[in-house]
This record gives sequence, structure tokens and C-alpha cells, in this order.
Amino acid sequence: MVQRSERAERADALRNREAVLAAADVLFAASSSPQSVSMDDIAAAAGVGKGTLFRRFGDRAGLIGAVIASRLEPLQEAVRAAQEAAASSPRQLVLDLLDASLRFKIENRNLMAAAEDAGLSSPYQAPHYGWWHEILRAALDQVPGVHDADFTAHALLAAIRADLVVHLIDGRKMAPEALRASLAAHIRNVVGDGPDPSREG
Repeated sequence: MVQRSERAERADALRNREAVLAAADVLFAASSSPQSVSMDDIAAAAGVGKGTLFRRFGDRAGLIGAVIASRLEPLQEAVRAAQEAAASSPRQLVLDLLDASLRFKIENRNLMAAAEDAGLSSPYQAPHYGWWHEILRAALDQVPGVHDADFTAHALLAAIRADLVVHLIDGRKMAPEALRASLAAHIRNVVGDGPDPSREG
């Protein structure tokens, strides 16, 4: 019997990974409580054994983290668009970046909350948090009057934590547009409304 090549095995592994991520994404999106979606449910929907999930993702937290990472591409595109559109206005860029992140949190709030419940260590240790913080810090560094861009970036990101978004929208029944407006007002309180350096003559 001819042994399968390593390339074929890698291709199978990749297909299994994509099938698992797609199945998990559908199940989490269809559930109002992603915590209720079990690893057995995901394995059955993906057509793989439960052991495959644990070999590929380690545990439930690792799988949820992988699903979140797979959803980040639209957010990354929104960030690039914001950087291009507001290149001459650091304050506007800060507003646009945080609004894009908030919209992502609103749309994925149950999944993001499930990630926290699943024990994904600290959200500050997640790779996407470091990426996001650095982009925001760089924008804040260009805003006059911001004393500590590094800390301010952390503080502003804390205002859109997934658990807070869930609490306000699902618990307090706050409309998403109202939340976005409140965030924008809060950001303006932090960064001010003065002219940007590049627009001063």
C-alpha cells in the first residue's frame, strides 16, 4: 500500500481546519449563546472527529480564538480605509478606528464574550489586541494634547470591551447607533476638538 505523501496529508489537515472554522462560525452566529455550542456540535457539523478539534486548536478557547481571527479581515480592511481617508487628521483617524472596532464588537459580541468566558487568558495578550493597540497608539501620538498615547490607547480600548458591549446592548437595551454616538462623544472628550497640526497654516 502506497503511503500518502506529506503534501496530501497537509492538504487534508488544511481542509479539516477550514471545515472546522466554517462550521464553528455558522454555529456561533446562529446561537444567541455561543457558550451553549459544544465541541461535539462543531465536530459533527464539520464532519470530523472530536479529537481533530483538540489536536488542531487545543481546547474550546483556542477554537474560539481561531474563529475570531478568521473574522478579522473585514476589520483590517476598515482600518486601512480609515488610515487612507483620515491621513491628514489624527483625531478623525482615532474616531474612525475606534468606531470600526466597536462595530466589529457589536456584530460579534456574543462570540467575543464567549472568548472571555472560555478563558482566553487576558484579552491584552491576544495577538489582535497588540496589533490594534499599536495602530491606535500611533494615531494618538499625532494628536496634540494627548499626554501618554500608550496608556490612552489602552483606556479607549477598554471602553469597548466585549462584556461591556454585551451589557449595554443586550442588558440595557441600548441601540447600537446610540452606543456608537456615545463612544464618539467620549473620544472627543479625551482627544479634544482642536485643529490637527497638518491643517494649521
